[in-house]
Amino acid sequence: MPVTLNHTGITVADLDRAEKMFRELFGFETISRAPRNPDLISRVIGVPDARVEIAYMRNGAATLELLCYSGPSARGDFRPRPCDLGSLHLGLDVDDIDATLKDCFAWSLELLGEVVVIDAGPNKGKRIAYLRNPGDGLVLELIES
Repeated sequence: MPVTLNHTGITVADLDRAEKMFRELFGFETISRAPRNPDLISRVIGVPDARVEIAYMRNGAATLELLCYSGPSARGDFRPRPCDLGSLHLGLDVDDIDATLKDCFAWSLELLGEVVVIDAGPNKGKRIAYLRNPGDGLVLELIES
């Protein structure tokens, strides 16, 4: 059965900030933004009293779904290390990793390790870096194209 990727969903702490960051740092454009029906969302995700506003952003074929929950009142803060089960990251190709890192640092993103050159696989020879957005824990991988 053929499958295509529809979007990547990311739960964020501050929807305005996340939307602006993806627009200014990586060129994503907002294609829709609105709150969703709490009853429907609760039924879909299996969490009672879920309240969320969602922004969809696109850059080329990549679509992000940024979700910002205001309910339920008891929500966790999940910040696994990249090696922990359940950890996810968003890999982004960038033209100039040094310039992009400088811009990321201006947004208070934190470098998790070092900038390194990959020695094997499809990205062999390219420089990469992992960063974390301290506000919501999102891990980004920058890959110099």
